[in-house]
Amino acid sequence: MIKDIFQSDRTVLSCEVFPPKRNDDIYSIFKTLDELQSFHLDFISVTYGAGGGTSKKTATIAAYIQNICEIEALAHLTSVAMDEAYLRQIVQELDAKGVHNVLALRGDQPKDMTDRDFQNRCFRHASDMIPVIREATDSDICIAAACYPEKHPESADVDEDLFYLKKKADTGVNFFITQMFFDNDKFLRFREKARACGIHTPITAGIMPITSAKQIGTSVQLSGSSVPTALSNLLAKYGDDPDAMYEAGIEYALRQIDGLIREQIDGIHLYTMNKSEVAQKIFSQIHVKR
Repeated sequence: MIKDIFQSDRTVLSCEVFPPKRNDDIYSIFKTLDELQSFHLDFISVTYGAGGGTSKKTATIAAYIQNICEIEALAHLTSVAMDEAYLRQIVQELDAKGVHNVLALRGDQPKDMTDRDFQNRCFRHASDMIPVIREATDSDICIAAACYPEKHPESADVDEDLFYLKKKADTGVNFFITQMFFDNDKFLRFREKARACGIHTPITAGIMPITSAKQIGTSVQLSGSSVPTALSNLLAKYGDDPDAMYEAGIEYALRQIDGLIREQIDGIHLYTMNKSEVAQKIFSQIHVKR
C-alpha cells in the first residue's frame, strides 16, 4: 500500500488522472495509463465527481491501475453528496477490486445541489468520513487527505486550517496531498507550521504545470492559490504564444520540483490533466533516488 512506500527513504512520485465524462471516451484514459506506466510511478490517483456521476468510472479506472498497470491506485472519495451507507458500499466495491488506498475529500457543492441540501449533508468535513471508511472493510486500508499550503478558502486563517488538519491527522490519515501551489516558500512555511503543531504525517506536494495562459485562471479560481511574480511574468511574456507557453510552463514546474526535492520533500504529486506527454517531459527530468 501507499503508506508503506512513504516509509522508504526517498521522494515518492505520483500523478492524478480523472475519468472522462463521456462513456465512449473511457478507453482513452486506459491509453493514457498505459503510457504513464512506463514512468515507474509509486501511485496514481483517480478523481471522483462531487455529485458521484463518475463514481463507477473511478472504481473501474482505479482497478485498471492496480491490477493491470500494477501501480498502487488511490481512489478519490468525495463525500459531499454521500450518505454513510453509500460510502460504505463504495469502499467495499473498491476492496473487492483490490484497491486499498483512498483519498478522503469533502468536495465542493455540486451545481445541482441546493444550499439547504449542502448545509444538511451527512459528512460536514472529510475527517468525518475517515472512521466510516476504516470500519467499512476488514481489509487493511490506506487513507490520504487533502491540505492547503495557502489555507482552505473557507478557513478564517492559517491557524484554523491547521487545527482541522491536525484533526484529520489524529483520525489516522496516512499521508496528505496538497492543493496545487506555485510558490515553494509558501509550502515550506506551511510545512514548518504543520510540524510545529505536531503533524508529522507525510505531506506530498501537488504540482500543476501551467502549459496554457487560460489554465491559470481556472486553476486559481478552483484552488485559491496565489500567483507569484515569477509566474505572472512568464504568463505576460509567453501567454500569446502557445508553444512557448507550453515549454515555459513545464520548465517552471521542473524548477519548483527541483527546489522541493532539495528541501527533502516527502513526495511530488503531478496534476497532469490526463496529458501523458506533460508527465513524460517532467518525470523524465526528475532525479531522485528510486
